[in-house]
Amino acid sequence: MAFSIGRKIMFAALASSTLMVAGCATETTFRPATGRGFERQGYSDRQIEPGRFLVSFAGNSVTSRDTVERYLFFRAAQLTLEQGYDYFLMADRDTKLQSRTYATPGLGGPWGYGGFGGYWGPSWNFYGRGYGWRRFGGGFGYGGFGGFGGFGDDFDVQTIDRFQATAEIVMRHGAIPQGDIRAFDAHKVVATIGPSVVLPK
Repeated sequence: MAFSIGRKIMFAALASSTLMVAGCATETTFRPATGRGFERQGYSDRQIEPGRFLVSFAGNSVTSRDTVERYLFFRAAQLTLEQGYDYFLMADRDTKLQSRTYATPGLGGPWGYGGFGGYWGPSWNFYGRGYGWRRFGGGFGYGGFGGFGGFGDDFDVQTIDRFQATAEIVMRHGAIPQGDIRAFDAHKVVATIGPSVVLPK
């Protein structure tokens, strides 16, 4: 029982720290990608063949879709100039919403009247914006902190969303062919988007 109580308190502490970090989070700055998997943030690029690259930018949970796509365009233009080209063609582009759900147990449990949980009480669910799905109650007995009004166990299900934009670009020299709507002047893109790009401090 001591292990179960300790584990639940540990989970609750981790959940609180996660929410505190999320509350203080800022948008992902324009920088090379760091992290792995769902935690990966920033830009990355991979050469497919001479003059053709796959470019991507991934933001965190508070980075808007507009910012992610804007930084993708900026990196594509920046990379084009770094490679010695004048403009790039968007051969393919996609923006995906990625989600991850976390379930965090609360402080309920079968150990006493007016404590942190209990054996008796109703069980119900609700969904609130910013809270995710939440289940209250369950079990038998009385509780002090587990569930609404102190009934039984509770747990939170939090869903974190983020955007990742990816594009395959083809780089070219010279002037843009007239009427090619897939082509972007790298110098103009950098000059236009550059002032709104936030770099790491």
